[in-house]
Amino acid sequence: MIMYATVEGTSEKFANQLKKYLEAITQGISFSLVNLKYFDPEIHILNRLPSQKTLWVFVLPSYDTESRAPPTAEWFSNWLFESANDFRVSQSMLHGMLFALFGLGDSAYGEMFNSFAKSVSTNLKTLSAKPLTEPVYGDWQEDIGKAFDVWKIKLVEMIRVWIDSVETEKPSVESGAENGQSGCGACKTCTCKGEKEETLANGTEASGDEYDSSDEEKDESHSEKRNGKASLDLEDMGDMIKKREESRMEEMTDGDGDKPVKEMLTPMIRESLTKQGYKLIGSHSGVKLCRWTKSMMRGRGGCYKHSFYGIESHRCMETTPSLACANKCVFCWRHHTNPVGTEWKWAMDSPQLIFKGATENHYSMIKQFKGVPGVLPAKFDEAFTIKHCALSLVGEPIMYPEINTLVGLLHESKISTFLVTNAQFPDAIKNLVPVTQLYVSVDASTKDSLKKIDRPLFKDFWERFVDSLTALDQKGQRTVYRLTLVKGLNVEEIQQYAELISLGNPDFIEVKGVTYCGTTKNSGKAPLTMSNVPFHEEVIDFCQHLSSMLGSYEVASEHEHSNCVLIAHRKFKPDGLNWYTWIDYEKFHELNRKYNEIGESFSSIDYMERTPDWAVFGCKERGFDPNETRWFRNKAKKS
Repeated sequence: MIMYATVEGTSEKFANQLKKYLEAITQGISFSLVNLKYFDPEIHILNRLPSQKTLWVFVLPSYDTESRAPPTAEWFSNWLFESANDFRVSQSMLHGMLFALFGLGDSAYGEMFNSFAKSVSTNLKTLSAKPLTEPVYGDWQEDIGKAFDVWKIKLVEMIRVWIDSVETEKPSVESGAENGQSGCGACKTCTCKGEKEETLANGTEASGDEYDSSDEEKDESHSEKRNGKASLDLEDMGDMIKKREESRMEEMTDGDGDKPVKEMLTPMIRESLTKQGYKLIGSHSGVKLCRWTKSMMRGRGGCYKHSFYGIESHRCMETTPSLACANKCVFCWRHHTNPVGTEWKWAMDSPQLIFKGATENHYSMIKQFKGVPGVLPAKFDEAFTIKHCALSLVGEPIMYPEINTLVGLLHESKISTFLVTNAQFPDAIKNLVPVTQLYVSVDASTKDSLKKIDRPLFKDFWERFVDSLTALDQKGQRTVYRLTLVKGLNVEEIQQYAELISLGNPDFIEVKGVTYCGTTKNSGKAPLTMSNVPFHEEVIDFCQHLSSMLGSYEVASEHEHSNCVLIAHRKFKPDGLNWYTWIDYEKFHELNRKYNEIGESFSSIDYMERTPDWAVFGCKERGFDPNETRWFRNKAKKS
């Protein structure tokens, strides 16, 4: 039988693919597909005859860095672990059982790579089950689809060897036996009986009449006469597998023993991201058209950055030079389809290629809106001059080793930069050249809650997090803490947030209610639901409470549509009356040019611009530009 433990449906998809492949290739052998959630191994073991040889094939996923098994396989995992480690249970309980295993893991998790699959393999061996093929631990950082294809071909080969060995151990009754004698056909004096196995369905094979164990030597002699060789036992199969593996490894390695550097985007990841609307650039970058870019081309309003900082949403490009990330956040709006990693270990494209690919792909997506009903001709034409770049699409852009060069190319084209980092690479923050505005995601205020919400890959994630915030205090340009409020997880941590703010002393604090992007079991044991999304008024209450604790900060702006509120340092209210949270972009480029040419430093207050009244907190517009036309999906809300 083929057994899987599904989390998001990926292992089930692979198991289904394997079932179809095996049944097509083996012809006549049926395989059952079993979800470990509904599998009772004790019943199977009790109903299994001692002489039966059973094959279990596992397709097992990774879950997270804490659990040994995904929720749907906890019962099976606990049973297997307890059986293997209980002195009262015979370690020969699974004698005669064969298994094959493919793990769907991710090497970015280090020691936890394929931990569930490895524990299943270890415990099965402890209970005397033997591998039909050596377990293969697939890696999403590699071409896992290709590894799976290689494994299933090898599995078919060994299943055939196994069936042949079963036939030689238990010869079938020849229907045309001469003189009325029943036998194996190798001789006319044999009285042994047997029957070829008919099916592997449900892990149970049809076996013939039992024969006395004293006949084993005689059976083996008959097998030699029929096939010219003795039956292949499990140890021989293990030796065969080992030799084939050594041969395969020699073929995969070139003459110098070196292997080519892998690409970040495997074919499977490429397919997934392309379906989500990404335009992929080279081997590790991407660009996508933001919904607010489309909205502002229609004159329906801009994003919160338009209200807070004065960007023109229809002239903003959203891109990233690194689709990989060091976290697996529970609120990931890409549902973890991007790769993960703790360091750059992939082939690297040049900054020039990324800049060219990003702008060209962005403009090609803009072209698709020509003549679309509702698109304003003036806004459409303006969209062909990019003025802003949000380096925050997905992943961790600061991981890209040539991020400074890429930022330089953007600034040379008079494109402002809004870069977001997940606070796991403090050295990269320290070495980063001036950007228009640097964000750090502060998703939680304590070590435990950060681990629960961000699910970071680094073991020293908290130390890296604190170092990143401290490094932010040394940057001269505009800095922002980005807080995502998740009801039930982090909204009660106001005091701890206040303490973290004192580490980085950011210019601004953006507080946004989490966006519900659909339930996904990849988000952990307790997937987010709509109940985790705070109301806008709850976000405002949180911000007012937090700013009152900080002393030098006030609530400055809001964007109701995005459920987002801006807290600003009082230095951006120099006259005590008017806020200056907007950005003078021409001034920034001028200051940055002087910085690059003569090393003249500058600070965030050197390129601030007055915030219009409609964007100030407390105004009736609530962050919506009155020059735009508000559009309501729900006509009831309009009234």
